[in-house]
Amino acid sequence: MTDNLTADKTGELRRKIEHFRNNVQRLETEIGRVFVGQEAVVRNTVIAMLAGGHVLLEGVPGLGKTLLVRTLAEAVSGKFSRIQFTPDLMPADITGTNIMSEGQDGTRCFEFQKGPVFANIVLADEINRSTPKTQAALLEAMQEHSVTVGGVSHSLDGLFFVLATQNPIDMEGTYPLPEAQLDRFFCKVVVPFPTTNEMLGILQRTTSVESPKADTVFSMEEVLEMGRVAREVTVADEIMLYAAELCLRSHPEHPKCNAFVKKYVRYGASPRGAQSLLLGAKISALLNGRFNVSREDLHELAPVVFRHRIILSFEGQADGVMTDDVVKKLIAQ
Repeated sequence: MTDNLTADKTGELRRKIEHFRNNVQRLETEIGRVFVGQEAVVRNTVIAMLAGGHVLLEGVPGLGKTLLVRTLAEAVSGKFSRIQFTPDLMPADITGTNIMSEGQDGTRCFEFQKGPVFANIVLADEINRSTPKTQAALLEAMQEHSVTVGGVSHSLDGLFFVLATQNPIDMEGTYPLPEAQLDRFFCKVVVPFPTTNEMLGILQRTTSVESPKADTVFSMEEVLEMGRVAREVTVADEIMLYAAELCLRSHPEHPKCNAFVKKYVRYGASPRGAQSLLLGAKISALLNGRFNVSREDLHELAPVVFRHRIILSFEGQADGVMTDDVVKKLIAQ
């Protein structure tokens, strides 16, 4: 009897894993019909969406960051909203505002007009172009899934996924995101320049008569359900301790940090970074066909999860050290 229950439970786990992997594979295949190459970028973006987080996409103009977000919205049948961040953009342009309306009986009252943040997938294009006051308008929405206007809180129900883009080379007239807002992003994905084969694919798809479009793979409710399945993945105590140690040893004041961190890092990753690392590793484990997290899953997610949370010291910036170098040293240790 016990053997039968164990076999049934094992079979159920296998079905969950296969269903999860097949759904992600279908989604990535559909995105690949429009967005050429960049498999790692697509995979990390999908992992962040399933984890209920948000993504900061960094890359030079023309790499298809906006196209990736639009295609993802089409594939999951979500309401898409694009916000172009400019220096004159105001917080009310994002969250919405109360406007005066007149009823049929002639009475006047204030009515809340929803802003573009009330969508399922929100593209914050060139987020570092707007002032800190406007950038902060996204803080509550990203963390609490709600917007407060005029003392009234309005909830953002269902899937809410923010993808913000920024250009790393044009720093004139920009406002770097504060650390508090950077920490709200699940991961920072660097979009590399396409290879020769990818460039040929881009040219073939974008210079022909017909432009490919993505079909809907599954609904937003299925995305949320997949996120709940990922949270069921088991984590051994030693793996959880290892994830905590990776985060703690990124701080120069920690007694077990290495000499590289002590010399080049000013502040390490926050507890929110450790949470993102473990949750992303659970999704990575499912995609690798396992219902338990391994150290390899943590190593795979650590660079994208920690790179925007580690703040370099003056020496680190002067010596040209990258936060990815710090993560590599942490993993090696």
